[in-house]
Amino acid sequence: MDSHPVASGAAPSPHTDPRGFLRALFDAAVARALPGGVIAPFLPAPPPGRTVVVGAGKAGGAMAEAVDTLWPRDAPLSGLVVTRYGHAPSTYRSATHRIELIEAAHPVPDAAGLQAARRIASLVQGLSADDLALCLFSGGGSALLTLPADGISLEDKRTISRALLDSGAAIDEMNCVRKHLSAIKGGRLAVMSCPARMVTLLISDVPGDAPELIASGPTVADPSTCADALAVLRRHGIDVPDAIRQGLESGAFETPKPGNPVFAGHTVHLIATPQQSLEAAAAVARAAGIDAHILSDEVQGESREVGRVHAALARAVARRGAPFARPCVILSGGETTVTVTTKGGRGGRASEFLLGCAIALQGEPGVHVLAADTDGIDGVEDNAGAFVTPDTLARAAALGLSPRDSLDRHDAYPFFAALGDLVVTGPTCTNVNDFRALLIL
Repeated sequence: MDSHPVASGAAPSPHTDPRGFLRALFDAAVARALPGGVIAPFLPAPPPGRTVVVGAGKAGGAMAEAVDTLWPRDAPLSGLVVTRYGHAPSTYRSATHRIELIEAAHPVPDAAGLQAARRIASLVQGLSADDLALCLFSGGGSALLTLPADGISLEDKRTISRALLDSGAAIDEMNCVRKHLSAIKGGRLAVMSCPARMVTLLISDVPGDAPELIASGPTVADPSTCADALAVLRRHGIDVPDAIRQGLESGAFETPKPGNPVFAGHTVHLIATPQQSLEAAAAVARAAGIDAHILSDEVQGESREVGRVHAALARAVARRGAPFARPCVILSGGETTVTVTTKGGRGGRASEFLLGCAIALQGEPGVHVLAADTDGIDGVEDNAGAFVTPDTLARAAALGLSPRDSLDRHDAYPFFAALGDLVVTGPTCTNVNDFRALLIL
């Protein structure tokens, strides 16, 4: 089990320490997205009145800490940010901060997230044109900032969230539904904050970096419609209570749209993106003398199938030197999905990708793979991801493990745990989604 980040400086040799090399690439990707190193250029000047900071996401604690540290001590500052359980920076717990930090559940919302959302809504209401609403959002905010629309219960939201997660729905589909069943997402927080000036700082975890999708866009206009949300639910066979269906069919749950004057003068900044993190990893590889090729930061699809496609590309490079010459590293990001067909398995998108990849690689010599979630948590387990090596299948066979059976059960975590191949980082306090690196020697 790899549980320690590589020390700063040059990456280990890919030829003598391929795991250490791949882990160095992952660490570089995560470091590029840490709020403390990127947020300063995007902070606005203090306003004539008050500054209220609100936000939600897995990077919420680190973003709040960075703002609190950098904001002038003589300028008024207060607020509330909600992050996932265990994702508060350790320094936040041991210091006094002007921005309150609350932890709540992810990916299925809970009562703590509901209470936090209610308090955030209360904080921004009543602000004047002299005040500033500084909003901090990152991946995970959709579940953490939960305030159901009228007539919808928290349990309704929890049930629908579970169904969406198990259905294999893409992130844009899930967030379309979430926005329309919310009283605070999909631009509604901006409506509550009017007429205050609003500045939103975002860490992107979505393919394409669309602000309206990050944390379901609480402060930005929403181009999607109730009809779109209904179509997602029908496409994935998700039943909802009559009150929700009627609210969507009637348009009662419609969100504020582009062109609404409430968004006039609103500033939105992307302070960290998946592409930037992939480029940081590529720079580390090139500094070690290894060519790096970024496929895309927007890879989507069923995790196991994406794993098989990556494996096919790696085999082509290893066997024919095309489309890339070896040695090289192939990088990709985005957000894959897992359609859950059998309950009870343990594992997330990264480990399921790796099982699909390992089966397709069939022990290809010289190919080493790391896949991990940049938030440090693959699904709901304690690992960020895992490694695949040329001897993964042989070592598994020696232990009586079947990769195909594990894949069919969505049970990748025990498979890689038994091999000692998990990557365990703990929460990273940021989130730019999936990270995949294939080293071909």
